[in-house]
Amino acid sequence: MAGGLVALLDDVAALVKVTAASLDDIALGAGKASVKSLGVVVDDAAVTPQYVEGLSPKRELPIIWKIAVGSIRNKLLIILPVALLLSQFAPWALTPILMIGGAYLVFEGAEKILEAMGAIKHHGLGANGAVREEKAIIGAAVRTDLVLSAEIMVISLNEVAHESFLNRTLILILIAFLMTVVVYGVVGLIVKMDDIGLHLAKKSSAVAQKVGRGLVKGMPIVMSILSKVGIVAMLWVGGHLILVGMDDLGWHAPYGFVHHVEMLVHDATGSAGAVLGWLVNTAFSCLAGFIIGSVITAAVQGINRLRSKH
Repeated sequence: MAGGLVALLDDVAALVKVTAASLDDIALGAGKASVKSLGVVVDDAAVTPQYVEGLSPKRELPIIWKIAVGSIRNKLLIILPVALLLSQFAPWALTPILMIGGAYLVFEGAEKILEAMGAIKHHGLGANGAVREEKAIIGAAVRTDLVLSAEIMVISLNEVAHESFLNRTLILILIAFLMTVVVYGVVGLIVKMDDIGLHLAKKSSAVAQKVGRGLVKGMPIVMSILSKVGIVAMLWVGGHLILVGMDDLGWHAPYGFVHHVEMLVHDATGSAGAVLGWLVNTAFSCLAGFIIGSVITAAVQGINRLRSKH
């Protein structure tokens, strides 16, 4: 009896060791994949604040919370199962899907720029009250998040492709929660910095008051800059997805040219080459995104005009 109990305890101890090792592998895999997708996370954090710009301060965090909930649904209920199934049975389909998402991003970005330039009319949300406006804002943000989250998850999936199916699934679930908390935690902090500034301005400390007043004065400028950075991020990420997708599908000329110029700048600028080369790639991706997005915008505008006549 005692021997059987000892054997059982040995089996349990062995199982615990295997489980611990597996958890370490999952945590390590999630960490490596997260680092690879960091650039898209930064873009996501830059894009989102524009959706709450100009809204009542009381509604900022509730709206961000709803967008975050939509984001985790995107990752767990749509992107995760689709990405895992496609990677297992039809890996060739991931690139066209990401390109379609990129097309949506450049359409959103180009449309905003063309509206700001006065080239097309601004399409408002309608005058049916704040509830409809909030729903429209949340819907637009969650749709944009779907594309950015898809890129995060696909990049992460590529990094852990060597893992077992179960480990891949667990790693991607961990990344989904981690990235959502990081992105929307940062966004929530950014949009509430002016409130933090007001709180500090009421403190007795002269330093706290000075910092608080600086935050109150500076945050509207920061939010305005972030909204513009968010539009650029849409064009950059979307344009990059399309260019790289074309290259993956066999049309090498567009991205081949961009990469060639990037390498020329990289090799000619010494220690600054990595940064300047990346900036060149980003600039071409933005330009390509704006051109493609403008074409899509013109097509959508034309279709809407035709539909309004019937």
